[in-house]
Amino acid sequence: MNASSTDPAARDRRPVDWAISDGLTDYDAAVRAMDARSTQVAEGGPECVWLLEHPALYTAGTSADPADLKDPGRLPVVRVGRGGQYTYHGPGQRIAYLMLDLRDRGRDVRAYVHALEGWVIDALAAFNVDGERREGRVGVWVRRPGGSGEAKIAAIGVRVRRWVTLHGVALNVEPDLSHYAGIVPCGVREHGVTSLADLGRIVTMEEVDAALREAFQDRFGRVRGAVPPLAVETA
Repeated sequence: MNASSTDPAARDRRPVDWAISDGLTDYDAAVRAMDARSTQVAEGGPECVWLLEHPALYTAGTSADPADLKDPGRLPVVRVGRGGQYTYHGPGQRIAYLMLDLRDRGRDVRAYVHALEGWVIDALAAFNVDGERREGRVGVWVRRPGGSGEAKIAAIGVRVRRWVTLHGVALNVEPDLSHYAGIVPCGVREHGVTSLADLGRIVTMEEVDAALREAFQDRFGRVRGAVPPLAVETA
């Protein structure tokens, strides 16, 4: 699905603000900033994609099963309003929060999640990684080298309020994968998690951001550089 070819309105939309925060951004502060920005979008302000990293923590979505928190004392746990179950955030993981107006993008949440998966798959291709979807499992998966199964490389959890999206994607670039041992990631027990580094792709966050930006423009429309919704890093 290429936005420029499947969505005639994409060329006529205002560019989406593309913001990147350096360092580690406090999770609660980021959610407050994202909420405020989504309200602005709902009232006609420009859409926004915000790239950042968080300190190490677990987040529990609206479907989280307490039994899936295997090591409660390992890291802070934050309950959030997005869909999904438990996931891990931490340094070396690129978080992409998207505040997009679905009133102008079809009002179809399922199609939006599908497009997010496609966006990540397109970006991974820049590093010769074949990302894949799985029926009944949200996120992006890769086959392990040597035919030793499959693993999740990107988690997706979204919320929609007033037809504006919140939360988004967590792509594992080079995080500490050992922290996933404290949870059942996204409620999936049969498969593990991986990262670009774990797959032997040693890339910088700047290279990942460039791949995400190019893939986003192909799928969702033009972007422009912008100031992050949260200007001061708090962690």
